[in-house]
Amino acid sequence: MQLKDNFNRSIKYLRLSVTDRCNLRCFYCMPEEGIRFLPKDQLLSYEELIRISKLLVDMGVDKIRITGGEPFVRKDLVYFLESLATNERLRKLSITTNGILTKPFLPRLKELGIDQINLSLDTVSEKNFKKITRRDDFKKVMDTFYQLLADEFKVKINAVIMEGINDHEILDLAGLAAKYPVSVRFIEEMPFNGSDSHRASLKWGHTAILNHLQSKYGKLRKLSSQANSTSENYSFDGALGSLGIIAAFSRTFCGTCDRIRITSTGEMRTCLYGHNVLNIKQILREGHSDASVQKRISDVVQKRAGDGFEAEKLRGKLNPIGESMSVIGG
Repeated sequence: MQLKDNFNRSIKYLRLSVTDRCNLRCFYCMPEEGIRFLPKDQLLSYEELIRISKLLVDMGVDKIRITGGEPFVRKDLVYFLESLATNERLRKLSITTNGILTKPFLPRLKELGIDQINLSLDTVSEKNFKKITRRDDFKKVMDTFYQLLADEFKVKINAVIMEGINDHEILDLAGLAAKYPVSVRFIEEMPFNGSDSHRASLKWGHTAILNHLQSKYGKLRKLSSQANSTSENYSFDGALGSLGIIAAFSRTFCGTCDRIRITSTGEMRTCLYGHNVLNIKQILREGHSDASVQKRISDVVQKRAGDGFEAEKLRGKLNPIGESMSVIGG
């Protein structure tokens, strides 16, 4: 069975959040005081996460990315990953992390075949890291970065570009791709920060980022990407790695989107910019059969918005975007 939406797009990628908690307070993600974290019984249990993952893999999903909050904040995460990794139909299992707690777990991740890590890193400056994250953990993140390289993980650096905050570091961040075999991906800022205290600016849209990179490196060579890739990827002379630009606010890639999201509380979204369309936790705890759960999923996927702009419009004026990415699943 291959899960498809009403535009005949195959759904093959699940972004699965395991926690709403995070050990950073990045201002573009949540307010300084944090958000109201939920008690454990309001989150999907590991057993429920494993069940819904299996059901979706049976429906054709072959890639799962574990997100949070910060995934490694949740106790016993590795045991959960071990269970997921036993599913032979799952082609790729990967993780997005801020790197603070990750380093001790790298040997076991490699044993499980989890060889791709997305590391959230918006700055190469210790001082700016503290300003952005409101925490003093830059050295821990960089220790994880260097260990990932030493252990030959496939590393993607995710950097959200913010006007007046880290836009002066775009070329410094690109320098990581020049020096190391990593993909540095520049992400347009999005309006998901959990409050009205900061509004996203699109001064640094994907075109502006590309032009700025080319001001130093000359015309970048565009790399071939999968049809459903969210990033436009590039190489340049002498680089050991590559550069990517994700038009997350401009939403230029929506037409080939193959992903859905499930939050740590069990809410399913068929688009980041849309609203929750199905309470997975509720139907699991009501005792629905596997077939019934799969039908409910298929039904909501068949009502999917064509792109992020339509999804945002469907939210309506009474439900504007503003929730934290920590709640949605980064």
